[in-house]
This record gives sequence, C-alpha cells and structure tokens, in this order.
Amino acid sequence: MNKDLLLGKWEQLKGSAEKEWGKLTKDDWNEIKGDTQILKGKIQERYGLTKEEAEKAYEDFKAKLDK
Repeated sequence: MNKDLLLGKWEQLKGSAEKEWGKLTKDDWNEIKGDTQILKGKIQERYGLTKEEAEKAYEDFKAKLDK
C-alpha cells in the first residue's frame, strides 16, 4: 500500500492501526491523520523504539494490509 492510498483510506484503516498500536492516544491519532512520518514517530515515541524499529513495525503493518 503506498502513502497516497493510506492517506485516502485513513479513516477505514485507522481502526486496524489503533488495534495494532494501542498505546497511541486519541490525540495522537488526531495528529497523525494518515501521515506516515508522524505515525512512525509516534510509534517510536510511545513504544520506546529506535527509528529503524518503528519503521519496521510500520512496514510489517503495511504488509499485513497489502495481503
């Protein structure tokens, strides 16, 4: 799934993303609004991951959606 598709389907995908990353707050989700860079940063911050780990977590999630 490419970035434009994620932005276009954000409201539909948001529920799956919220289940995946339950530590993100409602305010986090309101800030993210489908922006993958902000999402990765929030994952990194809330889960104490490195930038590379957050990127991998996002890519793994994206791969599940592409199936």
